[in-house]
Amino acid sequence: MDFKTFVFYFLGAILVFAALRVITARNPVHAALYLVLAFFTAGGVWLLLHAEFLAIVLVMVYVGAVMVLFLFVVMMLDINVERLRQGFWSYLPVGALIGILLVVEMTIVLGGRYFGLEVMPEPPAMAEGYSNTRALGMVLYTEYVYPFELASLVLLVAMIVAVTLTLRKRKGTKYINPDDQVAVKREGRVELVKMPAEKE
Repeated sequence: MDFKTFVFYFLGAILVFAALRVITARNPVHAALYLVLAFFTAGGVWLLLHAEFLAIVLVMVYVGAVMVLFLFVVMMLDINVERLRQGFWSYLPVGALIGILLVVEMTIVLGGRYFGLEVMPEPPAMAEGYSNTRALGMVLYTEYVYPFELASLVLLVAMIVAVTLTLRKRKGTKYINPDDQVAVKREGRVELVKMPAEKE
């Protein structure tokens, strides 16, 4: 076993452990931190595959932005963990059945018949000056440009729907109407009162 294969199996073991801890950790903050570890390890696997751009994007976007947001939301919300665990044992048989089906499917797909060095040999070394970022951009914006635009449209619609669903008027909250502010006049704001002078 060469060093590259050892690093791959080492990162793979950490990735599987972190993924299992994400769904089995009792504390939501710990689960989010294990997800950060899983993203970092997946970035290392991308580096082994010579996909430096994808590894950097995975670490910067997911770990640097998305997971920090997850941590803030989890720590700011008062989550009743005991209440969430009340229905755990009732859903365990269904979850175990789905997990077993997933393991069987992955075993069939990742078996030696479809994967392995004999079926899928290691790709040749890239020429000097090759950029996987440029190659990814060429494929993404030429061959898959319509699915890419469709995915961005779906994300935009989802963002608008999420804002619309969470935008509610609450009692006691003061709102400002810009139309009323623009249409205000001096007579409506200032009142001049004439009073006689008072002498002691």
